[in-house]
Amino acid sequence: MVSAGTPADVAPVAAAAVPLADVVRGALVESVHLGHVVVLAPDGSVRLALGDPDVTVWARSSLKPLQAVAMLRAGLDVDGERLALVCASHNGEDGHLDVVRSLLDDAGLTAADLRNTPDWPLDPDAAWQWRADGHGRSPLTQNCSGKHAGMLGTCVGQGWSTDDYLDAAHPLQVAVREVVAELTGVEVAHATVDGCGAPLFSTTLVGLARSFARLSTAAESPQARVAAAMRAHPWHVAGTGRDATAFGSGVPGLVAKDGADGVYAAGMPDGSAVALKVLDGSSRPRAAVLAAALAVAGVDPAVVRPLGATPVLGHGVPVGEVRATFGPWADGR
Repeated sequence: MVSAGTPADVAPVAAAAVPLADVVRGALVESVHLGHVVVLAPDGSVRLALGDPDVTVWARSSLKPLQAVAMLRAGLDVDGERLALVCASHNGEDGHLDVVRSLLDDAGLTAADLRNTPDWPLDPDAAWQWRADGHGRSPLTQNCSGKHAGMLGTCVGQGWSTDDYLDAAHPLQVAVREVVAELTGVEVAHATVDGCGAPLFSTTLVGLARSFARLSTAAESPQARVAAAMRAHPWHVAGTGRDATAFGSGVPGLVAKDGADGVYAAGMPDGSAVALKVLDGSSRPRAAVLAAALAVAGVDPAVVRPLGATPVLGHGVPVGEVRATFGPWADGR
């Protein structure tokens, strides 16, 4: 897929990046993660901006709830845990795979129709069991298979072709692009291919936050259905041991979605929202940074602090922590 525009059209992602989290081991800062964070107030104004809130980014899997909105608008009729799986970057645990299979069954399809990149389950125990059972890398167990099953179901319902559903010119992907532009309020300037093979559309960090504010406050719409499914089924959005599951379970009303290469986005029912991008693409500081940003957004710090806790280990014992450079715990207390 050819990108719309060139890298010269946007400022380099590193140009205005600032420290977001310190990795503290013992009494010393061992490493520092740079990046960008934006926190929106309920009225849509910027409450906090670190780095460049208008930086152009690939939101990666944080776009999945928006892709799901496009599928619902095109006629996909799923809710509950099945819609949560369409929005998911799942672990590949048995409960996830069962729902993916049910989505395919309803469309009269099988895992052989999936076009996403074959991979092992994300969960180490699930991956071990999958291999022990004699299986190899599979599109079914790849973390985006729920999204792809939803895309296939949408195509079947509309009478669209399924062999080329990953083509950027396919009606489904045209609809996704339009939804991304609408909900973020930012015209799509660049397009490429995501890790799973689906088209990926650029936005800005503030646009990503804006889209989650709109998801989180929507009523009687596909956006509201997506938010309801993610709130009710956070385990299906991620899985056992995942911080996205912990935040979705632990913060009432939160709609949150992690993305590869250091991205996170979240929205609250009052319209406040958060988006972040870690410059080096690491997932290590994301939970700590998200917790601090949610506290700035008005979530009870006592609720989000344990959800963002990321210990630094020495010989298996905590000897430090990943600490956000902003928010209520920036001074280490």
